[in-house]
Amino acid sequence: MAKYSKEDIKQMAKEQNVRFIRLQFTDLLGIIKNVEIPIGQLDKALNNQMMFDGSSIEGFVRIEESDMYLYPDLDTWVVFPWTAEKGKVARLICDIYNTDGTPFAGDPRGNLKRQLKRMEELGFTSFNLGPEPEFFLFKVDEKGEPSLELNDKGGYFDLAPTDLGENCRRDIVLELEEMGFDIEASHHEVAPGQHEIDFKYADVVKAADDIQTFKLVVKTIARKHGLHATFMPKPLFGISGSGMHCNVSLFRGSENSFFDPDGPLQLSEIAYQFIAGIMKHAESFTAICNPTVNSYKRLVPGYEAPCYVAWSAKNRSPLVRIPSARGLSTRVEVRSVDPAANPYLALSVILAAGLDGIENKLVAPKAVDRNIYVMNKQERLEHGITDLPATLAVALDKLKSNEVIMAALGEHIAEHFIEAKEIEWDMFRTTVHPWEREQYMSVY
Repeated sequence: MAKYSKEDIKQMAKEQNVRFIRLQFTDLLGIIKNVEIPIGQLDKALNNQMMFDGSSIEGFVRIEESDMYLYPDLDTWVVFPWTAEKGKVARLICDIYNTDGTPFAGDPRGNLKRQLKRMEELGFTSFNLGPEPEFFLFKVDEKGEPSLELNDKGGYFDLAPTDLGENCRRDIVLELEEMGFDIEASHHEVAPGQHEIDFKYADVVKAADDIQTFKLVVKTIARKHGLHATFMPKPLFGISGSGMHCNVSLFRGSENSFFDPDGPLQLSEIAYQFIAGIMKHAESFTAICNPTVNSYKRLVPGYEAPCYVAWSAKNRSPLVRIPSARGLSTRVEVRSVDPAANPYLALSVILAAGLDGIENKLVAPKAVDRNIYVMNKQERLEHGITDLPATLAVALDKLKSNEVIMAALGEHIAEHFIEAKEIEWDMFRTTVHPWEREQYMSVY
């Protein structure tokens, strides 16, 4: 990550004809918010003097305590390449602070930083993330609204002309690279209209920032191609949903703490303890990593998404996979996370789960190298394999009963997140859906 001073930013703004700056942050539900200021207010922003009304943001504060400050992270400065016509627009990602100068407990980005301090207390220096976000491209109707018509009928790794999203995906990659992303691969995914673009791992705060920036770029460039990009986990029945596999690793200085050349599978004791922590808390952090009613339509057998708590170094049906790379690239891949998740909160709870395993020297269960999807319930029980929650309601109950994950969120975030999601579940539960009318209207 580039290291910028206030003077660097003012100089770059001048050289690149920046006219507006978006002070960006993320709300509790993972939605990007921003306050846009003209270039004349840049000094005020760089001095942490920009205020906003926190009572208007989901999960922040009550109306009687609404004033909050935006503290820009100078190293997140980037100029949006597509905004050149009448002066460019730049972006700074901000942390949220109270009026007394203390970090706001409801800021998801600040919460992740709080977990990193706990990690450092255990002797680790960095937590790295390599995300694999997937998305769908749909055609838009004559009003510019998203339709249910996919833009292609391609499959895994297909090429044009089958993959009609190739040009759009290529333009997304070009824009991302211009903004400083190190793109490792881009390809068509398994389902029609589904795509994946992988970018290089980074320390977890930057990687979470990159996920949010990635979503913004994908949606913006798709719109320029007359398409609608969605990170909804399961937009259509009968095809694979979109995941956001999270490849994570813990470092001490330049040393990967998950790697041991003499350990079983060349994994260290710390790696096994981290895996054990993930296994122990997986059911409870699912509400955070799979935060919508729709998320649970993806976590079903038959579509490559994990729905069972197990791990393996060989197959892709369990919750956790250990990719084959070793040395500095040794990592644990958590496969259940979907792209609707707030990345800051998702990585907070994944880190907390892993650290609990390390702190308490938990023992990882045996790896499951069979295809779990073809095992019956009795076989799964014999292998100690449990199910992930099947609905958001069940996931929320698991979350509320887990002290480690609730503590990782903090009281403010946990309370407001659970309240918002219980309302969402209740709205879904009481809505009469088209499927019900199709099934019951004529029969009864």
